[in-house]
Amino acid sequence: MTTYTYLHSEREGATLVVTMTNPPRNFLNAAMVAELTALAEEVDRDESVRVLALTGGIDGIFITHYDVGELSGISDVARGRESFGAGEPDGRPRLHGMHRLLLKLQALPQPVIACINGVAMGGGCELALACDFRYMAEGYSIGLPEVRVGILPGAGGTQRMARLLGTAKALELMLLGDVVAAREAERIGLVHRAVAPGRLRGEALALAAELAQRPPLSLALIKQCVLQGSELPLPEALRFEQDAFWRTMRSDDAARLMRQYLSSDRPLNEQ
Repeated sequence: MTTYTYLHSEREGATLVVTMTNPPRNFLNAAMVAELTALAEEVDRDESVRVLALTGGIDGIFITHYDVGELSGISDVARGRESFGAGEPDGRPRLHGMHRLLLKLQALPQPVIACINGVAMGGGCELALACDFRYMAEGYSIGLPEVRVGILPGAGGTQRMARLLGTAKALELMLLGDVVAAREAERIGLVHRAVAPGRLRGEALALAAELAQRPPLSLALIKQCVLQGSELPLPEALRFEQDAFWRTMRSDDAARLMRQYLSSDRPLNEQ
């Protein structure tokens, strides 16, 4: 792996654990976004990485939020413009680098775990929302309070939170700018599990180890079917799923594992 300024990578078996560090408050900024994007490109090409886990490198902080100082500078520029800036050839505005990063993370063939070991507000919450799993340490808060500084969640938060929680709850949280504690986040489905801080890394890595045992093609195509299929009309999504199913049926893993199951007396969920 490339050496980065804000990111430290270590291998735990087939899992790549990436620690994000920007002292003193672990703000997300354009430079860290660029490094995370480059790292995601590396992970996409590295078949030896079966799971990616992201965590914070400052005590009690996953990512506080995006650097408001950087956003304030962008606000100054925006006040002199009518549109966001550079556009695509078809005339539509080009997606911001943060959007491109989170779409890249979401599209990785490997499962991505947010190991939320502290506060995760604004851009930190949006980063976690783009991951496949969210395990969070108890005693900390997560949410999208951007309305409190006169903006809105601009890195996919309005879209991903609403799709995850439903319109009513997402609107309640974002319009009020409320954040929730880990236990409440688990209750409403914002995170998968709230865990005692001392057990967080171990439980996240146990999940990663279990995922790493699953056939990588199946994992990648399940992600595609769910995430891309949800954007399609049902008949098109079913065709997408059918094509993906056929690809798994042709795989060596499918042939081996189905024969193994047929020769076993254990139920499928214990295979």
